[in-house]
Amino acid sequence: MLRTHREANLTPKHQGFVYQVEAFEAVKDLVYSAVFHEQGLGKTKIGVDVLLYWLQSDVVDSVIIITKKGLIQNWRDELAVHTHIEPRLLDQDKRANFYALNSPARIYLAHYEVVKSEKKRLTLFLKTRNVGIVLDEAHKIKNPDSDLTKAFFSLGPAFKRRLIMTGTPVANRPYDLWAQIHFLDGGVSLGQGFAEFKRDLDLTNELASDPYRIDRFERALAGVFSKIRPFTVRETKNTVDIKLPEKELKNIEVELEHRQGEIYEQFKKDMSAMVVRENKAVLDDAEEILKRLMRLVQVASNPHLVDESYLAHPGKFPVLLNLIHEATDAGEKVIVWTSFTENVDWLARELSDFEAVRVHGKRSILDRDTAIKRFKTDPGCKVLVATPAAAKEGLTLTVANHAVFYDRSFSLDDYLQAQDRIHRISQYRPCYVTNLIATGTIDEWVDVLLAAKHLAAQLGQGDITLDEYSQQAEYTYGAMIRDVLGLEHNHE
Repeated sequence: MLRTHREANLTPKHQGFVYQVEAFEAVKDLVYSAVFHEQGLGKTKIGVDVLLYWLQSDVVDSVIIITKKGLIQNWRDELAVHTHIEPRLLDQDKRANFYALNSPARIYLAHYEVVKSEKKRLTLFLKTRNVGIVLDEAHKIKNPDSDLTKAFFSLGPAFKRRLIMTGTPVANRPYDLWAQIHFLDGGVSLGQGFAEFKRDLDLTNELASDPYRIDRFERALAGVFSKIRPFTVRETKNTVDIKLPEKELKNIEVELEHRQGEIYEQFKKDMSAMVVRENKAVLDDAEEILKRLMRLVQVASNPHLVDESYLAHPGKFPVLLNLIHEATDAGEKVIVWTSFTENVDWLARELSDFEAVRVHGKRSILDRDTAIKRFKTDPGCKVLVATPAAAKEGLTLTVANHAVFYDRSFSLDDYLQAQDRIHRISQYRPCYVTNLIATGTIDEWVDVLLAAKHLAAQLGQGDITLDEYSQQAEYTYGAMIRDVLGLEHNHE
């Protein structure tokens, strides 16, 4: 085996909070483990301390940290704060990767796609070194059928130590957990078959009409966390001994602008025709259907996204403007979340008086980092407009204490991760999370759907008991979407 240099100082620079130390102690000697602490509780510090312990104990001689592409710089910054080691980067430059993997580096840092593109080289690397791996935002591999996840499944057993971390292990649906755990234990705890696991844990639109399926679903979901508890730690902001400011969550109902309402009704009529097949409303969580339903979300948000002739201010905009004025008049900053990149650009232009900056996936990583740095450091920059896809994870944006969701997708992960950019360690002011909901539109269904997903996630993650879940659970979203689309409940 290639021996690496021993000169590196492997001691952490800082002591963690009590709950971080407890998590570290619980997983540090396990071959595989999961840290599922709620977002905003500093999982990075736990992960760093664990990997340093692995290196100090000589159970591994190198560790690869895998994160999302947009979080590479964030991890470099965190490693500089918490360790005395500078990581070697792995990216899409295969020549540079060759030299990096043949160096005596102790810590490597790479994004997820590198593992897929460099799978062959990493397979050889794992035969010559004792390597540990830390997966940050591990829900990235939630889809077991993707080529990316398959690459991790293939490489997983060759890592001497495996740690996954995410604040939203049940990222969107309860069965999202299976692939993440399979990477760790190869199917020991949650079974070898994804299809079987998914069958019992599918939060479908038809649950409400079948009490037997509801009972089976709830019992299966309640049993998930007990199966992974031996190697998993999970804390929430309600269970740790740390004082975070209050977070106020509220919905504001908004009327559509007149022309916007006309456009919405036309799209609703067209959509109703599209989702009825063979005289039945097809409303399962099929990707095709959800894409079509997102058209209604777009119109309820800003009709210009689907109709370039629409140039008026949508109904939500004046309400958003008032919220921003109230916050900035108090000397506070605001993050505006929208699911659509075109909306980010439009809103940033409309909010130029607040020196708004923007972050979305069509901008380069450098441009995004520059915008975020300005938002954090420039007192004149009062507003950040962003898509959750580009800025929901790994970022501490506690310079702001207001988050306004101009619109929301169907993703629970997007919603929870985005709102907790402001409600996390280092936040000292009360936080205000506001959802703008266009009345009589699909926005109302999205609100109910996300609430149902969140409750299911809490049960699957062990945050609440089965009794607590059963007292609160509702399965009305299946019937509700038919009402949203103006469909009859029976198409016989």
